[in-house]
Amino acid sequence: MGGPVSGHGAGGRAACPDAGLPFNPNAVEGHCAYGGDGNPLTTTFMAYLPPTTTEVPTLEYGHLKSPGAFEHHVPTTLEEAVALLAELGEDAKAIAGGQSLVPMLVRRMAVFGHLVDLRYVPGLRGIERRNGSLWIGAGTTQAAIQWSGEVSGAVPLLARATPLIGHFRIRSRGTIGGSLAHADAAAEYPAVALALDARLETFSPRGRRTIPATLFFTGLWSTDLAEDELLTGITFPVRSARSGFAVEEFARRYEDFALAGAAVAVELDEDARIRRCGIGLFGLGPTARRAPAAEAAATGGEAAAIDAADVGRTAMSELASVPSDLHGSAAYRTRVGAVMVARAWRRAVEEAKGD
Repeated sequence: MGGPVSGHGAGGRAACPDAGLPFNPNAVEGHCAYGGDGNPLTTTFMAYLPPTTTEVPTLEYGHLKSPGAFEHHVPTTLEEAVALLAELGEDAKAIAGGQSLVPMLVRRMAVFGHLVDLRYVPGLRGIERRNGSLWIGAGTTQAAIQWSGEVSGAVPLLARATPLIGHFRIRSRGTIGGSLAHADAAAEYPAVALALDARLETFSPRGRRTIPATLFFTGLWSTDLAEDELLTGITFPVRSARSGFAVEEFARRYEDFALAGAAVAVELDEDARIRRCGIGLFGLGPTARRAPAAEAAATGGEAAAIDAADVGRTAMSELASVPSDLHGSAAYRTRVGAVMVARAWRRAVEEAKGD
């Protein structure tokens, strides 16, 4: 990486830690490059695509950080993988597709002495109907989910959210389990899991357990997983009759992290009233979360009489820790979030009604 590299240096504003600007944790996959004058240029990881104009400056990559030294472990069974995590403790981290973890290692935002590679552990990939639900292995790539007819038919919300994740290179290696376990506040999958009441299956030296999505995400990049516990699969309910789904997000550029977003699932009864609804929010706090007050206010109401804008405002009224950074103030994100909820609600209800 010693030669000159062209990139969209002027397009991004996500700062690197050593650039002397505020650093947004939602842009952990940023690159830090230096121009000919030696001053740092800032951009996001989504801005490395080939330039389309001659005005793009030539960037000399220098002062780039590299991951700290680590030992690479390649278990071939689930039992071996969790035994390694238990033995090595907090100095070990499981890695699947690496699309979230590797950028953090490169940025030195995380340092581990041991990486436990899950690529050769059987039983972590696949998409199957099980007991009236859809099971997806934690190691299943996002690309496999995106192109699965089984997913698009049974869990439309998951299928519609997947193309919003990064770009196709990311999705070809990134896994659903990695995204959920990483628990990025701006990621789509956690919000989808919450809106659909997904169940997350885990395995540790103590055995297996199932965690409801509402209890899985505990904070910024944190979950209910123990250090020696692995996410093995996710079970989603299969869509029912008179149901509708939509995901809306706002990002500064296509394929970038969302400043605010919403995943909505709606089910109507025979009288066109809201039987059940789930609203998952992302980019609006330290972790993805539901909007229980908005859901409670809408449940039982006549779908045609519910104002989508009111649903959006009610969802935002519950938020207490909306981030404020160089990408947008808390007030701005709140306004955008209300609009995203309203748009997703309107589309989901229209689908459920068959309009």
